[in-house]
Amino acid sequence: MKMINNKPEAEARIKKLRELINDYRYHYHVLDESIMSEAAADSLKHELSLLEEKFPDLITPDSPTQRVAGKPLDKFKKVTHKERMISLADVFSEEEIKDWISRNEKLIPGGKIEEFFTDIKMDGLACALKYKDGLFSQAITRGDGLVGEDVTNNVRTIENIPLRISELGDVEVRGEIILFKKDFAEINARQKKLGEKEFANPRNLAAGSIRQLDPKIAASRNLKFIAYDLVSPNLPKHSLAYEKLRALGFRTSNEDKVFKTSETKELFDYIKNLDAYRKNLPFNTDGMVIKINDRKIYQSLGIIGKTPRAAVAFKFPAEESTTKVRDIVISIGRTGAATPVAIFDPVEIAGSIVRHASLHNADEIARLDVRIGDTVIVYKAGDIIPQIKEVLVSLRPEKTEKFNYETALKTQYPELEFERPAGEVVYRVKGETSDFILKRSIEYYASKSALDIEGLGEKNVELLVSTGLVKSLPDLYRLTKEKLLKLERFAEVSAKKLVDNIEKSKTPPLAKFVTALGIRHVGTQTAISLANRFKSIENLKTAEKDDLLEIPDIGEVVAESILAFFADEDNLKMLDELTALGLSPTFTDTSKLPLAGKSYIISGTLESYSREAAEDELRKLGATVTSSVTKSTTALILGAKPGASKLAKAEKLEIPTLSESEFLALLES
Repeated sequence: MKMINNKPEAEARIKKLRELINDYRYHYHVLDESIMSEAAADSLKHELSLLEEKFPDLITPDSPTQRVAGKPLDKFKKVTHKERMISLADVFSEEEIKDWISRNEKLIPGGKIEEFFTDIKMDGLACALKYKDGLFSQAITRGDGLVGEDVTNNVRTIENIPLRISELGDVEVRGEIILFKKDFAEINARQKKLGEKEFANPRNLAAGSIRQLDPKIAASRNLKFIAYDLVSPNLPKHSLAYEKLRALGFRTSNEDKVFKTSETKELFDYIKNLDAYRKNLPFNTDGMVIKINDRKIYQSLGIIGKTPRAAVAFKFPAEESTTKVRDIVISIGRTGAATPVAIFDPVEIAGSIVRHASLHNADEIARLDVRIGDTVIVYKAGDIIPQIKEVLVSLRPEKTEKFNYETALKTQYPELEFERPAGEVVYRVKGETSDFILKRSIEYYASKSALDIEGLGEKNVELLVSTGLVKSLPDLYRLTKEKLLKLERFAEVSAKKLVDNIEKSKTPPLAKFVTALGIRHVGTQTAISLANRFKSIENLKTAEKDDLLEIPDIGEVVAESILAFFADEDNLKMLDELTALGLSPTFTDTSKLPLAGKSYIISGTLESYSREAAEDELRKLGATVTSSVTKSTTALILGAKPGASKLAKAEKLEIPTLSESEFLALLES
């Protein structure tokens, strides 16, 4: 998400974020209810922490970043922790981990961390177990980190917690109370069979079970305690504490590891591997804890705010996240259907960067009431297709207007008429069938200004589409001589020639390919500008609106059209198919060509070249060809019967003119 640089705007955003996060935290930690996913809440908290880091004078003591969790419930006795139960700061990328390492190395003697200790991050209820001279004496929830709840009677029912240990004196063990996935599934199966409401997730059920007044409920749910820290006795290393925990009979995740400082690459590789197989683990996890292994150094680094300097929690790529809608554009697909697409600040979901999501149709926009400027929760349906799950209305900017679908259609496509057939949810271009649109797009794709595929004129395209041999642009590259010979218009030579010409078009200049895609408002010269700026179709696919607007000849309307094209699922699928079929556009740097940086206009009829061919020759030499005379025009090339207005404007601006012979000499120079 793009950072806010304006302090008043940041202050307003921070206020709304705090209100929403506090509401979430109250429901989640106090009432054991979820008003949004933890991944979405993490995303909001991360945004808040970044804003407070940028504007530290806006940090207040009651900010969610300055406390650990919600207040304890009144139904249990409150207990003050001897040593505060702190939470960890979240990091979301390899770069943030490197920054964390660098910050700590500046603070420790010798400036070098020897070892990191890592463990998987449990998704459960944090709890401290106290033992006195070997006997289990008390269980306290985290609460707000300073004061928790005495849940001893409930925790005592958890079978994997030892009631006696071999260590004498005062011992404190901390860990997570969790519910395994299979046990959760069995409980919900029973609920369903009884006609009762099913539980939302294992974490909430585990927490709710411990907070029941009747210990029999906790006993019935097969809860597990997974230890993650030995507070006392205080051993020299976290890794030694884990060894001690296991020796005392406590279960750990068995995912803990130690990495030397020299093994940073191995650490990052391990994180990636853990993310890949974590779904096969018996319990839920959303990340990995990374600590400085040396406890003396760990403790000496202290706490900043409410989190320790010497540990962080790396969060795996979220399946949900929050972001802000910057625009809603409408894409016209190959069938003439008008599909709205939300363009938002780039956000990482399930391991990939997402920039837009289909809103499907006008009814879906109305159902979500999504508006430009809204903060939304985005997820990947089936881990593939980005979707907007919910609008966070409490973060909506003031005076935000409802999105008017029909007005947007008229604004974005003033030259087209749309209709919404009775009983359908989709608006379509009036009077145009999908076959007509396909034929037109293929003809343009194969035209001289695009990929110049000889043999794909109007009649052949009509035949290929009407017979069903070509149902999409990628189908062109699936044509074979044998398939064509079954059609009346083709013989051995013509069939082979067309297949060969199509094959030759697989490595077109990038600018030609961008032109061929037929993106609305993107003509030959704009395609050249896009190719020069982005240098590959992959870069262009992921371009943001601000990137596009940096190009001199691209304004709001053209930028929205480009965004709409690359946000359309059908278009992206088509591009993937073309790539799979071997199409690979090439980029050539034109900055060193003879006419690079120069701009020309052709007016009138030339004898040597058609207008299109002449413009193409100029572009091959790096020149820009425009349609109107401006101060930046290098020269006006005159053919027979030039336009009087262009000639007059060139004279007024003192723009040189070139005759056809001078133009030909220019091409040869």
